Amino acid sequence: MCSNMEMKIVACYGALYLSAMLALPDSQKCSKGFNLKKGKCIDQDECEENYPEDMGLCGKNAYCVNTIGNFYCMCEKGFQTSEGSTNFTAESSLTCKDIYECLEDKEICGSRPCINTSPMYYCGCNEGFVVNVNSDCDDVNECLEENICWPNATCTNTAGSYDCVSNAGFAIKSGGNNFTLPQEPRAAVCSIDETNHCGNGTCHIGTSGPYCACQDGFTNYGNKATRCTALDCDAFKDTWDLKENVAIAHNLLTQLKRKCEDLTKGEDPEDFDDPDLLWRLLLVIDQLLLTGALNENRKVSKFLDLVESALNLIGPFIDAGRIRRSYAHTELDLLNHKGAMPPQGVAILSTKPVTLNITLETVSGDPSLYPGFASVSLLSYANLETFTDGFFSGINPQANESFVINSKVVTVSVTNTNTSHLEEPVILTFSHLTRGNGRLHLCVFWNASNGNGSWSADGCTAVESNSEFTVCSCNHLSTFAVLMALYDVEATFELQVATWVGLSLSLICLLICILTFSLIRSIQSPRTTIHLHLCISLFVAALIFLVGISRTENQNACAVIAGLLHYFFLAAFCWMCLEGVQLFRMVILVFNTNFRTLYMMTGGYGVPAAIVAISALINPKGYGTQRYCWLNVDFIWSFLGPVCVIIAINIFFFLITAWKLAQKFSSLNPDLNTLQKIKAFTVTAVAQLCVLGITWIFGCFQFEKNTMVMSYLFTIFASLQGLMLFVMHCLFSKQVRDEYGNLLSRFNAPPKKSYSEFSSFPSKQHASKSSQDTGESHI
Repeated sequence: MCSNMEMKIVACYGALYLSAMLALPDSQKCSKGFNLKKGKCIDQDECEENYPEDMGLCGKNAYCVNTIGNFYCMCEKGFQTSEGSTNFTAESSLTCKDIYECLEDKEICGSRPCINTSPMYYCGCNEGFVVNVNSDCDDVNECLEENICWPNATCTNTAGSYDCVSNAGFAIKSGGNNFTLPQEPRAAVCSIDETNHCGNGTCHIGTSGPYCACQDGFTNYGNKATRCTALDCDAFKDTWDLKENVAIAHNLLTQLKRKCEDLTKGEDPEDFDDPDLLWRLLLVIDQLLLTGALNENRKVSKFLDLVESALNLIGPFIDAGRIRRSYAHTELDLLNHKGAMPPQGVAILSTKPVTLNITLETVSGDPSLYPGFASVSLLSYANLETFTDGFFSGINPQANESFVINSKVVTVSVTNTNTSHLEEPVILTFSHLTRGNGRLHLCVFWNASNGNGSWSADGCTAVESNSEFTVCSCNHLSTFAVLMALYDVEATFELQVATWVGLSLSLICLLICILTFSLIRSIQSPRTTIHLHLCISLFVAALIFLVGISRTENQNACAVIAGLLHYFFLAAFCWMCLEGVQLFRMVILVFNTNFRTLYMMTGGYGVPAAIVAISALINPKGYGTQRYCWLNVDFIWSFLGPVCVIIAINIFFFLITAWKLAQKFSSLNPDLNTLQKIKAFTVTAVAQLCVLGITWIFGCFQFEKNTMVMSYLFTIFASLQGLMLFVMHCLFSKQVRDEYGNLLSRFNAPPKKSYSEFSSFPSKQHASKSSQDTGESHI
C-alpha cells in the first residue's frame, strides 16, 4: 500500500517504526529520536535513512539537518519556503521554491539586465556588450566583423553600438551624409557644399568615385580623393644669386620650384618619388651652413622659410614611417603618416641636442581639412647659432642685459598649415652648449616678421631649467633655440662679497642673541622666549640662504631649499606677530598675561608649517627658479600674502597697545616703571618689524629682476637684521649688559686668596652679601 502512495512514504516509515517500538517491553524502550543499542539509547540520525533520491526526507531543493533526538529541513541556497523562511520541519507541508531575486530587488544588477536562474541569478550585459572573466561588461567592437558596413563606408565603433560613416565622396542613396543604417548601400556623389570636400577645387564623378580637380596654385599631391591645399612656390626662388656661390643649392632650388609649379598645375607627381631628393636637400643645407652664405639676418629668414617649404613639399611623397638622417651640419628626424583617418596620440622626435614632444592632432590639424597624410620633422643645425647670434632686438633687452645662444638651433615643421596658435603646446628639451649655474635661460623662436628677422620669446616659456638643459613650451611652430642671459661679472662678484660679509655678520650677532636668551636664566621670560625663537628662525633662514640660494643644479634639492627658506622666513614673521600680541596682553590684562608655551610653539612654528604644506600641495613646481632656490614669480604671493597679513595684525596690536599706554600714562596713579618698560618693548618691536618688512620689500625685486640697486639694498637690510636684534635686545637692555659685565668680570677676576679654617664662615657671609649687591650672572 505504501509503495503505491508516493506522498505517504514518510508516514508509512513512521508507522512501521512505531509498530516495532510497541512490540518491545517498556524497560527496553527509548524516547523518540533515539535507538536502543546494547542497552543504551543512542541518537537516531534520521538524515542517514534511505529515501527516494528525487524526494528525500525533506523533499526537493532541501536537505536534512540532524539534531540530538530530532532533525529539521533546510532549503538549498537560492530557495525558500512559501512563508519566506529557509528551514522547516518534515511534518509540515512546506516545500522549497526558487527565489526570484530579479523581482525582489530590481536594482540588484544596476543598469545591467537581471536574468533569473534556478537557483540564484546572474547579471547579463546590455546589447553591444559581452561579459568578461571578471563578470564585468566589455564593449563589443563590431567593426572587427568583416563587411559589417556596405562598401564605400567606414565602421566607427561606439560604446554598445557602431556607426557606418560614408567615405569621402559617397553618401547613402536615400540622401544625406549622416546615417547609422549599415544595410543601405552608398553611391558616389560630390558633397553638397563642394568647398567642404575639395577645398579650392572642383568635385567630379569618375569610374572609381568622386575626385577633386584643383585650381591653379593648389594641389592634393596626387591623391585625387582629398581636398586641395595651397602651395607657395615663390619660396623656391633664388634671390641670393647662389648660381655662382653655391651651384648645388641653385640647382636644387630650380628643381623644387619646377616640381612645385607642376603640382599646382595638376601634373602627375610621380617625379617626386625620388629617394635621393631628401638627401639632396640636407646636402644643400650643409653647403649653405659651410660656406657662410647666411651672414645676414635677412638671409637667415629666407633660408629658414626655404627649409620649411621644402620639407612640406617633400613630406607627402615619402613613404609612411620614420626616417633618421645625419650629416656634417644637419640632423633630421622625420615621421610620416598616411591613411584615411587622421593620426592620434603623441609623437616623440629627437636629435642629439634636442627632443620634441608633439601631439599628432597638432601635426595633422583640423580633421575636416585632413589631406590624407600627416608629416612632422625635427631638423637641427650644427652651427646655425653662429650666424643668428646677436639678433636679439625682439627680446627688448635692458641696458645691463646681454644674451648668447646656448643651444643648437632647430626647425619644427608639420603638415598642418595653421600653427600660429596651437591648442596643445609643443615641448622641446634643449641641451646646453655651455653649462653654468645661476644663469637665466630664455626659450625663443626666430621671428622673420620682426624687421629682417630676430629672436623673440613671444609664446614660449621655460618650464624647467638647470645647468644642463632647458625645457621649453611653445604655442606655435617655427625655428627655436635657447638663450642664456649674461650679466656684469664685476658687479656680481662685488655683490657676492657684500652678501657673504653682511650675512656672516648677521649670523654672528644672531648666534650671540641665541646664546644670551637661552643660557642667562635671570633674564628669561615669555618675551625672551619669543626673541629666542625669532633669532633661531632668522639664523637658520640666513644660513640656508647663504649656502643654498644659488644651488640650482639639482631641481629637487633646489625645491627643498626654497621650501625651507619659505618656512623659516614665515616663522620669523610669526614670532614677531606673537611679540605684538604679548605686548598687547601685558597692557590690557592684569593677570595671566603670559602665553602658554604650547600656544606659542603652535603659532610660531605650526602656522608657517601649515602654510608651506598647503602651498606645496597646490603648486609643487612653484619652488625653485632658474637662477635661485626661491619661490617662482607666479607663486610669490604664497609668501607675501601671509607676510602682509602678519604685518597688518602686528600694526593693529601696536596701535591698540600705544593707545592703552597713553591712557595709563594719563591715569591718576600710573605704574611708571612698568609702563616705561612696556613702552620701550613696543618701540623695539616696531623697529624690528620695520627692518624685517623693508628687507623683504627689496627682496621681492631681488629675486625677480637683476637690478643691482635692489640687490645691494636687500643685502644691506638682511645684514642689519641680526645686528639690529643684538643691539636692541641685548646691548640696549641694562639687565643684559649687567649680565655681560658679570660674565666678563668672572673671566678677568684675580685669583682667590686662601683663608684659614677659622675665617671661613665670615668669608662666606661676605661672599653672599657681595653676590646680592652685584647681581651675579646665573649662567
